[in-house]
Amino acid sequence: MALFYDDDQSMLADSASQFMAEEGSIKKQLRHWRDRDCKDGFGHELWKQFGEMGFTGILVSEEDGGLGMGNVEAGIVLEEIGRNLTPSPFLTSSILAATALGQGNNDLRGRYLPGLISGEHVFAVAIDEGAKHRPERIKTKAEKSGNGFKLNGQKDFVIHGVSADMMIVAARTSGSDDDNDGITLFAVPKDVSGLSQDAVRLVDSSMATHAKFDNVELDGDAVIGEVDGGREVLNKMLNAGRVGAAAESVGVSAGSMDMTVDYLKQRKQFGKLIGEFQALQHRAAHLYSEVEIARAAVIKAQQLLDAGAESAELMVSVAKAKAGTTSNLSVREGVQMHGGIGMTDEYDIGLYMKRDRALAEFLGDANYHTERVAQLSGY
Repeated sequence: MALFYDDDQSMLADSASQFMAEEGSIKKQLRHWRDRDCKDGFGHELWKQFGEMGFTGILVSEEDGGLGMGNVEAGIVLEEIGRNLTPSPFLTSSILAATALGQGNNDLRGRYLPGLISGEHVFAVAIDEGAKHRPERIKTKAEKSGNGFKLNGQKDFVIHGVSADMMIVAARTSGSDDDNDGITLFAVPKDVSGLSQDAVRLVDSSMATHAKFDNVELDGDAVIGEVDGGREVLNKMLNAGRVGAAAESVGVSAGSMDMTVDYLKQRKQFGKLIGEFQALQHRAAHLYSEVEIARAAVIKAQQLLDAGAESAELMVSVAKAKAGTTSNLSVREGVQMHGGIGMTDEYDIGLYMKRDRALAEFLGDANYHTERVAQLSGY
């Protein structure tokens, strides 16, 4: 498979690039909502525009009213989101939640997917139960109660939790905390009794919550997939989310790099453009090559995931680790080459560093995925 876009994908890239640059720019979205201390951290009108563009239903099947595209196409949108630091629930709603709901029954899909496709509804996923991403261990429990379940436990750093109309929760219905089996996914409505959320603003100005479930009663039709068989659905959702986060990281890398290269072409020291200094040229060239390598790794992972290849899971972790380290390199180089002004809020380069820090931790940092690659390779 060629590691570049075909004609249709290139057209989507052009459309997404223009839309994000015009409607999702830093000044128009990120700074606007941050400076107003917005409780959501993003604009709902922009989210509806995502729906009008067809982006929200990019992973939803045509039978359910979506575009029926794949992770490559979703990654194209995510890279432009990262490049412009556009705050939106696209990753949590249109990637993670859409992937999980696609495994649900007709009732669940009919109940939630139309609102997602139109951009009217926002979804969140509640997986982690600590400071680090460790989905192998799930303690939140869902016990049988009549014809449904009673949910108890806590989930941490639920992105867009306070804004979500529905939250997908991974809970244990049997076995011990570390068992691979015995996991069930539930679609939990926002207004359910017993759910409380403590909102926190993350370093990149996005909003997350610590969600507590105290005897939350759910009907049996809230189950996504099979009872005790949710690990397979969870893994599909995580793989799509991880490669999506990697694509957004590539966008952060590219946006930071472009801003830095533009600055090298404008700033003068000792009567010369600093971009003429060979040491900075070498650093810029090295950064460019790293961004291209990361993009290639992400595209390969997306292609394998869309093809249902056995090696997809390993390549997803390769892409997440590589994209994360590259993004970290790009934002550090950007701030350093901007000099003192790179540390000020007036310049956007620092906002890229903040987004990198939040995105690096989401769904597993580089260390987590490097170890995972080793494990999947038999070490």
